[in-house]
Amino acid sequence: MSTAELAWFKSSYSSAQGDSCIEFALTWHKSTYSSDQGDNCIEVAVAPIAIHIRDSKDRTRPGLTLDPAAWSSFVAHAAG
Repeated sequence: MSTAELAWFKSSYSSAQGDSCIEFALTWHKSTYSSDQGDNCIEVAVAPIAIHIRDSKDRTRPGLTLDPAAWSSFVAHAAG
């Protein structure tokens, strides 16, 4: 994967003037249950301390962020 394909985010401690700041990237993955037809699906990005979830149809809407333990509980419940 090239860096252009990643979703880059600027640190919340950065100012709008572009001074010293860091950016971090998330790699979004579409659910394996989703088809290529653009139907209802979610995308997930895994970070060390958070799991980010968003609606693939409207990526501008706020997503959901869970800690890894909550995500594991959700996946176990959904699989059950």
